[in-house]
Amino acid sequence: MRVISRDGQHREQSQRSATLANMIRWVVGINAAIFILCTAIWFISNDAMRYVLSVLMLAQLVNVYIVSRYYRAQLVEQQSLASIDVGNKFTFSDPTTSEANNRWKSIYENMPLPALYMSKKGQIVATNRAFRDLIGVKEHQPLTDEGIIDPAHLPCFRVKMGQVLMDKHNVTIEVKGLHYEGYPQDWLVHIHQSLHFSEEQEAGCIIYIQDHHAKRHMTEEIHYMSYYDDMTGLPNRRKLMQHINDLLRMAKEKEEPIYISVLYMDIDRFKRINDTFGPDFGDMLLMQIAERLLRKMNPHDVLARMEGDEFACVLTSIHSDQHVAEQARQLLHMMDEPFLLRDIPVHVAMSIGVTIYNEEGGRIHQDDAASLVKKAVSAMSKVKEQGKNSYLFYTPEMNVVTLERLTLEHEMRNALLNNEYELYYQPQVEMNTERIVGMEALIRWNHPHKGRIPPNEFIPLAEESGFIVTLGEWVLEQACFQNKRWQDAGLPPIPVSVNLSVRQFEQKNLMEVVQEVLRRTGLPPQYLELEITETMTLDVERASKVLSQLKQMGVSISIDDFGTGYSSLHYLKNFPIHRLKIDRSFVRDLEHDPNDAAIVSAIIALGHTMNIHVIAEGVENTGQLRFLQAHACDEIQGYYFSPPIPGPEIEVMLQDQLAS
Repeated sequence: MRVISRDGQHREQSQRSATLANMIRWVVGINAAIFILCTAIWFISNDAMRYVLSVLMLAQLVNVYIVSRYYRAQLVEQQSLASIDVGNKFTFSDPTTSEANNRWKSIYENMPLPALYMSKKGQIVATNRAFRDLIGVKEHQPLTDEGIIDPAHLPCFRVKMGQVLMDKHNVTIEVKGLHYEGYPQDWLVHIHQSLHFSEEQEAGCIIYIQDHHAKRHMTEEIHYMSYYDDMTGLPNRRKLMQHINDLLRMAKEKEEPIYISVLYMDIDRFKRINDTFGPDFGDMLLMQIAERLLRKMNPHDVLARMEGDEFACVLTSIHSDQHVAEQARQLLHMMDEPFLLRDIPVHVAMSIGVTIYNEEGGRIHQDDAASLVKKAVSAMSKVKEQGKNSYLFYTPEMNVVTLERLTLEHEMRNALLNNEYELYYQPQVEMNTERIVGMEALIRWNHPHKGRIPPNEFIPLAEESGFIVTLGEWVLEQACFQNKRWQDAGLPPIPVSVNLSVRQFEQKNLMEVVQEVLRRTGLPPQYLELEITETMTLDVERASKVLSQLKQMGVSISIDDFGTGYSSLHYLKNFPIHRLKIDRSFVRDLEHDPNDAAIVSAIIALGHTMNIHVIAEGVENTGQLRFLQAHACDEIQGYYFSPPIPGPEIEVMLQDQLAS
């Protein structure tokens, strides 16, 4: 393959191409303007004038078609001239490089990340399928760097490539790439010096390309599917909860009075309608109900579909109980008019539970989105018990949390002194080898009189009371101590994952606590992984400092329940994240819900693109496993492989793995 040396001619061709493109844009723009003007006049003209305008509009379309064909022909001709000296194959064409060609294909051809091999003289020697798909060319189509990079960015690209070859340091730059059709693309280009594929092969660079627009679109798609209902287009439960918490947080920061009312609505006897007309017509009814409810919402109010036939709205424009009651009555009244299903009028009733949030009684420091919605649901359930098709305000008498919670909190603290807590471990399995490569430590409470108390009963209470900090430190030390003991016994050294609560993460002495635990237990830091949630990274400055210190210490960080909080590429890019854990709510229904399947596949692709391991939680059946295998998820965790089990049982599993 010969080196292209006619740089002046290629630059002149690029300039002519740019000039021609600008002229074409002007011609197309003028024709489009005339076409739009004719269209506008056509609607107010008589028949004779419409005939003249129709002929003129047809002429504009023909003109645009001819100009476009001419531009395409010129573009193809210039690309052919620019690449005439490159050769006619998109592989290593020298016979001495057949070994290099084979190695390139075996390593890079099926890689999902676009890649190409360029010699130090600027020749594009080979590409992979992902790159060809990115710019829209075929496998044996000749290319040059001038044909794939915008002329304004080409000098900088060549300089950076020369630096990589000279300084032996990899470089990442942003450039404007060119699709074969001529339109620009935003690329993030990673230039790496390549090892020789064979002794005869000329040294060059491996270039990897990321499409900024694709990443941005992926983020937006994940966000929409996570926070909006695909059927009605309304915000979903996650979005509503986030909105309420944001209102509470802003009110607390600004120290301003706040009045929020939450109305939780459930369609009465919806199952009977669904069974009669079928689920498709049931969905149509829900969309009609959503549209009708939206009519009564003010611009500052938020209506959400919570699940099934349940809706909720947050009102911030009403500041009295009387007005909230009037709004609830109007919403009920809107259901009086029948809906049409198969041309059959269907009457629908609704039950509404209402809860009010204001500063009275100091509640501004106690309630959050979850408790407000829970109270509204309690009131709505009371409406259904009393006959449905009405509304009720929440009252403390509806709250089932009474003296039992105070008793449970006291017993929870004594349980630590009485050694009633126990750690269970759930294995984390590598997808390809099905070997245990990690484990998550999970706390269990063996009450002497009540038996096993589920974590979802005492963990929220521990978080509310602040006892979670003490309990979390106990879990951290016990997990590290047990892991060190297993390693000393000759079992495979694998990391143990420990969940950090929000209160723990906010502790100023977190680093000292982790260091002291590792010192006392003797566990090397690389065998400890701390799991945090997305909401812990909202304070970017503090989170960045804490996570960087943990990384320097050698401790790994994973994002738990990814996709359910403030999912953002910002912290994935800037924080030292080792693993993403896909929330079990997405994995549970991925076989039946296309949105959940799309979210899971998008998270896996995003993690791999950013060189972050991805583990799926809650894997319980073969269908879920096959889906995750098909999308190259790195690890799985769930009942399909093993439920959380006591320490002695997982020790047996590790011994069996060591023996095999």
